[in-house]
Amino acid sequence: MNRRDFIQSALISGLALPGTFALAQAKPKYELQGTDIFGRKLELKDFLGSTVLVSFFTFDCALCTHDLKLMREFYVRNKAKKFVLLGVNLDQNKKDLDEYNEATTLAYPKDQRFPTVWRNAPGHKDNFGKIGTQPTHFVIDAKHQLVFKREGTFLPEDWDKLWELLG
Repeated sequence: MNRRDFIQSALISGLALPGTFALAQAKPKYELQGTDIFGRKLELKDFLGSTVLVSFFTFDCALCTHDLKLMREFYVRNKAKKFVLLGVNLDQNKKDLDEYNEATTLAYPKDQRFPTVWRNAPGHKDNFGKIGTQPTHFVIDAKHQLVFKREGTFLPEDWDKLWELLG
């Protein structure tokens, strides 16, 4: 059998050459670089090897507040299982983020606070695209591949999927 016939038969039978199929279905890895609300440099790659729930929110969004309360509880219970909750604030005015930070600092003990960045900060970069719905959540696996995206409130089946990722 010549090379051309072999490749055709492999493709027809679903036995693609190593790497060929993987390249066709490769998903982009997510990236984020910024400064957290305490002025520390933060990069998504720092959490490689962990399941990360990236939540885009604003200070005055009622759905965001509800979701973040539940996500904070999940974070506290599961951070030992290589789970990270990362907040990305979308407020146009940094004062709104500062008010949110002040409120959460007073309301929650230090071990219940999760990293939060301001998307509009100078030098902030990410490749999550345009966020049109608040809140919007991305669940990414330990290799920083998208598992699923939820626009709007997190649903019961989303919690199940997230739980399964943590094994």
